[in-house]
Amino acid sequence: QVQLMESGGGLVQAGGSLRLSCGASGGTFRIKNFGWYRQTPRKQRELVAGVSGTGSTYYADSVKGRFTIASDNAKNTLYLQMNSLKPEDTAVYYCNLLTTFYEDYWGQGTQVTVSS
Repeated sequence: QVQLMESGGGLVQAGGSLRLSCGASGGTFRIKNFGWYRQTPRKQRELVAGVSGTGSTYYADSVKGRFTIASDNAKNTLYLQMNSLKPEDTAVYYCNLLTTFYEDYWGQGTQVTVSS
């Protein structure tokens, strides 16, 4: 059973930066998509950024130019570098792994709070 463990959330002032990490362990898999989602009490969970098993990346329009996603396949780790953070980036951020067998795994979430 694959487990995802996120880290790196916290409280930061607007304009600041945070780096999220997500480590996958506990199984053998091939990545179809590895991504970050976020959710607030007022919004549905939304895809923030993702990277495919072939290396293609995706970013939501709201984070383009500010966030960078990267994966270390040797370590089965996903990163999200978040710069120029805004209060509207405040959310719980979840790591998601979709394998080539369409097994879908989620992390427990990490809180990111951006103060104005």
